[in-house]
Amino acid sequence: MDKLTEEAKELFRQPWHAWVATVRPDGSLQSTVVWVDVEGDDVVFNTAVGRAKERHLRANPQVSVSVLDPKDPFHLVSVSGTAELELEGADEVIDRLANKYLGVETYPYRQPGEQRITVRVTPQRVIHNSGG
Repeated sequence: MDKLTEEAKELFRQPWHAWVATVRPDGSLQSTVVWVDVEGDDVVFNTAVGRAKERHLRANPQVSVSVLDPKDPFHLVSVSGTAELELEGADEVIDRLANKYLGVETYPYRQPGEQRITVRVTPQRVIHNSGG
């Protein structure tokens, strides 16, 4: 199992969009852009219950999360691992991400009846390039 270095964690701490790849039921990949952060040695992102990412991860928890430094296309980190889905604390996580990415205190795009869920990825494989 690989670990994130402090330099790799710093990429995830930046307000740069990441992309997540999940596995669809037919085995093909779905990729989507997400807000992301690190908690300890884990990478976290947030979605809503019922969305494709959440459905795919319940069926197959394999996931990849990557971020690219917008100033240096060779400075990147990509983490692959197994997702853990967490309902508890998910509203606080999306609010924290909204603050990081939008500078607001609460997530402004909540839909009526929406239940948020946090996806926690413990790295099993890390690819980190320090840049060019």
